[in-house]
Amino acid sequence: MDNNFPEIKTFFGFGCMRLPMIGSEVDIEQFKDMVDYFIDNGFNYFDTAHGYIDGKSEKAIKVAISDRYPREKFLLTNKLSDSYFHKEEDIRPFFQSQLDACGVEYFDFYLMHAQNARNFEQYKECRAYETAFKLKEEGKIKHVGLSFHDSAEVLDKILTTYPDVEIVQIQFNYLDYEDPSVQSRKCYEVCRKHNKPMIVMEPVKGGSLVKLPEAAQKVFDETGSGLSNASYAIRFAASQEGIRVVLSGMSDMAQMKDNVSYMKDFKPLSEEEMGAIAKVTAIYKGLDMIPCTACHYCVEQNHCPMNIMIPEMFACLNTRKIFNDWNQRMYYHNVLVKDEHAAASACIECGGCEAVCPQHLEIRSLLKEVAKELE
Repeated sequence: MDNNFPEIKTFFGFGCMRLPMIGSEVDIEQFKDMVDYFIDNGFNYFDTAHGYIDGKSEKAIKVAISDRYPREKFLLTNKLSDSYFHKEEDIRPFFQSQLDACGVEYFDFYLMHAQNARNFEQYKECRAYETAFKLKEEGKIKHVGLSFHDSAEVLDKILTTYPDVEIVQIQFNYLDYEDPSVQSRKCYEVCRKHNKPMIVMEPVKGGSLVKLPEAAQKVFDETGSGLSNASYAIRFAASQEGIRVVLSGMSDMAQMKDNVSYMKDFKPLSEEEMGAIAKVTAIYKGLDMIPCTACHYCVEQNHCPMNIMIPEMFACLNTRKIFNDWNQRMYYHNVLVKDEHAAASACIECGGCEAVCPQHLEIRSLLKEVAKELE
């Protein structure tokens, strides 16, 4: 765990993307109760973005937090999303609208949102990072960071280009740790290389690591800890060095109380618990998934003339099928399909890949499935 940013009282944060709802509206009264419980138990970090719940997250924060608590009682993170600016002159008015919506005069953390190779060029051209650093000088931002959805190589490029970035938010959980499309471990290692503390998003993979397959559930049950499935996932992230905040998108008071129960007096995972997580991960990998071993024979030595990232696409589809994870479409387009790499639908069915596949996979048919599901 990282000790940077001492103003963050604990290592646990409230992600405000999946708030309690009544129909299409935020359940403000339950949200107030959750905020009170969160703060009463010594936590103070809240995370939002303008697009969360169609703008309703920011407004709910004003009603439930900013209007009810002194500013020094809470830390608030917001983000600059690429869809809300098209030139440098757009950024400051948008930023001010976020301050107004949240009912605050400054943000403790302001992140360049969902950075990837494509939109990073927009941020550079519009001097978004430079504008954020200037807003920091003016006292309207305390710390400038970024949230990230792309390859470790791209993250390294961004942090090299903007070394004054103070913190990085990455997707990180025990199933994505070695996933070749999400690259959690590799992104984590880039942050460590640049000495950047990290905020973890999706530690429970959008809730997917709560309801487990029967065999995986049995593994956790046999530990006898009595802890929830979410506790293993959240504590896995929080147990890594360099992690400063682990976010949880809690959508009801029961989730809040469960999370607080093991994060208030946080204890890293034991060796036995890490072993259980390894077993659960192996069980997931043994499910009805494409049995690709990622040997890369299919794409080496020009066996794929279209330069399609076949193993990585199969890993992406596996995750999509198991968890119905919407993020996989983003990773498919951001990481796997770029100028130098073709989409699955670009396959010309030459068969070169299948001729060298040690697993004898019907790659051409599987690529059609990838295209149908992820394009």
